[in-house]
Amino acid sequence: LRRDHPGIEVAESFASLLARRDVDAVIVATPAGEHFAQARAALAAGKHVFVEKPLATSVAEARELVALADRANRTLMVGHTFLYNDAVRWVKDYIDRGELGELYYANFQRLNLGRVRQDVDALWNLAPHDVSIALHWFGESPADVRAQGVSFLQPGIDDVSFLTLRFPSGRFAHIHVSWLDPSKTRRAVVVGSRKMVQYDDTSADMRIMVFDKGIDRRRLDTELGGFETFDQFQLVQRAGDVWVPHVRFREPLQVEAAEFLESIAQGRPPLTSGPSGLAVVETLERATLSRRAAP
Repeated sequence: LRRDHPGIEVAESFASLLARRDVDAVIVATPAGEHFAQARAALAAGKHVFVEKPLATSVAEARELVALADRANRTLMVGHTFLYNDAVRWVKDYIDRGELGELYYANFQRLNLGRVRQDVDALWNLAPHDVSIALHWFGESPADVRAQGVSFLQPGIDDVSFLTLRFPSGRFAHIHVSWLDPSKTRRAVVVGSRKMVQYDDTSADMRIMVFDKGIDRRRLDTELGGFETFDQFQLVQRAGDVWVPHVRFREPLQVEAAEFLESIAQGRPPLTSGPSGLAVVETLERATLSRRAAP
């Protein structure tokens, strides 16, 4: 490390780093199984902490980190990088302005051939991204979580997972993740009563596509006063324009790093705070329990 980056300072150990008074904040970018112990030690040492996703590998651990950060009055931020992606933020703003109408559902795909992990399965490695996006776009946590997964390459480590999240509002999200797929796909589709939006992170020039189309439920002309039956309605397909909005591009990691520093300086919670990271871990743990209960 010193050879490749001669200007960087290297600590002899994690403990020696935490003991330094000139270190105010720590970034934990280690394997998922090490996040809890290292983040807990950093918070206990009075440091602000940025933890790569997932915040921890269990709800109990994530809750302890959130509580410790609160007691120490220190910033705890989770690396849900896609929430700092300008295209993801564009969709969030479009949803919040009511442009899609009533939200129906969202479908997510995060697929590729590799990188195969040995410490966590595809669910815990890939799904944190899409779970965090779904919770951010919908603005609520799921009431019900179901998951199925299959392991082909390593016993007990699923290579592909399918999640279904049902929300209190009636919306639902479907998430498909895999590191055993022929092509790289990072796509999400959000369907509303008025419009639909597709977000494709692998596209260079059409990362967002808005479809002004849908199915309208219209009331037929009738003389039956206020009496309503199924026969009084018809479903009409509505075709409209497809347009590609211009969305600026900033490096999400750079935006994320700036958010960490600004949240510390301003004494405010970051966008991807400890509680938001906890909500993602809660969803993943419920998915894992559902997967284990499946036949």
